[in-house]
Amino acid sequence: MTITKQIIPTKADVSTTDLSKFLIIHPKDFIFNPRTHGKHIGFGYNDSNDSFIISWNNIGFRVKKEKKSVVLPEYLFLHFNRSEWDREACYRSWGSSTEVFTWEALCEMELDLPDLPTQQKYVDIYKAMVANQQSYERGLEDLKLVCDGYIEDLRRKMPCEKIGAYLIEKKDKNASYTITKNKAASIEKTLVDTHANLNGVDIRNYLIVRERQFAYNTVTTRNGDKISIALNDSSDCLVSPIYTVFDVDNTALVPEYLMLWFKRSEFDRYARYHSWGSAREMFSFDDMSEVQIPIPDIKVQKAIAEVYSVYTRRKKINEQLKAQIKDICPILIKGSLEEGKI
Repeated sequence: MTITKQIIPTKADVSTTDLSKFLIIHPKDFIFNPRTHGKHIGFGYNDSNDSFIISWNNIGFRVKKEKKSVVLPEYLFLHFNRSEWDREACYRSWGSSTEVFTWEALCEMELDLPDLPTQQKYVDIYKAMVANQQSYERGLEDLKLVCDGYIEDLRRKMPCEKIGAYLIEKKDKNASYTITKNKAASIEKTLVDTHANLNGVDIRNYLIVRERQFAYNTVTTRNGDKISIALNDSSDCLVSPIYTVFDVDNTALVPEYLMLWFKRSEFDRYARYHSWGSAREMFSFDDMSEVQIPIPDIKVQKAIAEVYSVYTRRKKINEQLKAQIKDICPILIKGSLEEGKI
């Protein structure tokens, strides 16, 4: 379970783990991680028709049969899916190096409940919003499938070329302090605000990344077998001098099309395999120039890139919808309680 109150497949390797101790979570069961994460509790509600297992370190529970005439499990989840509940749960947590929110602490919490029909009304509103978001998300994945399928088809049908002939390394430094926005490339292949402490750092040596230019961290060690690379789709920014920045010959190779290839797991594996070094392994610009991809007609590249651009925009909208659904939970709880008093 996540701090955003979702249930996702575990990333842990359980191939050699004794699963007999794991807890079975049935439909309409709740789960939470008693170890707090800053200001949030890892929590989830099984609203599917399937059962699954979770680590015995977590806690699972369900609404008692005799209490289902008092509270709906789905309405109870709206109550848990609020930042107000997270704050109270963290306040009730205890510990030194690790704070724990116990089952007993959960049971001591109080909540106001409207009548069952009012609960059902607001649960239905929530479910309708989730259904709309999930429908939008399914269409989103169809778009990505079209893109991935076309890319794979090109790889099989067209000869590959080295991209080095289309790349131009850029070493523009911020000598005049004209740019102050510092970024870093993530393993998710986006430019994000840097976490580095730049107090007292001379950023005149930092490299400028222009719009539609690429930047990547040449150091690939300890990156989860992924390379940190991104295409700047915004205004000019700076990156660390350990990065490599390059431009693309736009008359023959569309940057957004090239970025599609960089986002593939095959590229991550290639970059890690061809990295070299002792204490730190690096993927140099010369190594990058040896990468081979199919390069179709520029119109085909633009068409594929445009489909992916639509996918990216809609993905952002989908994330906004998810955030709005979470933000609506306290409003629904407040509305239900006010209506219950009428």
